[in-house]
Amino acid sequence: MPIISTVDITGLVLAGGQGSRMGGVDKGLQTFNGRPLAQHALERLTPQVGACLISANRHLDIYAGFGAPVLPDTVTGFAGPLAGVLAGLERCETPWLVTVPCDSPRFPADLVARLEEAAAQDDAEIAMVVSPDDAGVLRRQPVFCLLRATLKDSLARFLAADGRKIGAWTAKHHTVLVPFDRPGDDPAAFSNTNTLEDLQRLQAQ
Repeated sequence: MPIISTVDITGLVLAGGQGSRMGGVDKGLQTFNGRPLAQHALERLTPQVGACLISANRHLDIYAGFGAPVLPDTVTGFAGPLAGVLAGLERCETPWLVTVPCDSPRFPADLVARLEEAAAQDDAEIAMVVSPDDAGVLRRQPVFCLLRATLKDSLARFLAADGRKIGAWTAKHHTVLVPFDRPGDDPAAFSNTNTLEDLQRLQAQ
């Protein structure tokens, strides 16, 4: 079984979206417990990886102040999270890249360890989170994934052909699904804040 070391993984915080469901505001800069959402994500991810990057397309100077290199999309037209992933892969200097969205500040502190363990055991190209919904059904969380840096060219071709759906691209590659439903796992760990109301509910918790 191949071993994946933490230093072989670069972390990427995805904060490059348009925030359309938040009225067009920059989602990653909305505050949670007094600090921007993207900063929470970066601070939670940094101890789990060898290096970190931020995908952003607005307010680049503010994001740069968080202490990690900031990468605008290299694909034009706000092509969705996969465009941010491609920018990360193009900059990644390690064999693996792990991605997290900016709007889920409670993701697990052992996220990367569990993804890398599953990827190594299955010799997979991609390890993706699945977590229980409100009914207890495991659902894919495609923006929480660990992927081989060698997938860069595949993703570039997919985006060049106007592909946008993460699931359609990951289906082309050997993907292992990693359940986060152990006793003690936070059921809200992967809750995201698509709207300002979502953010208010998360803050209230």
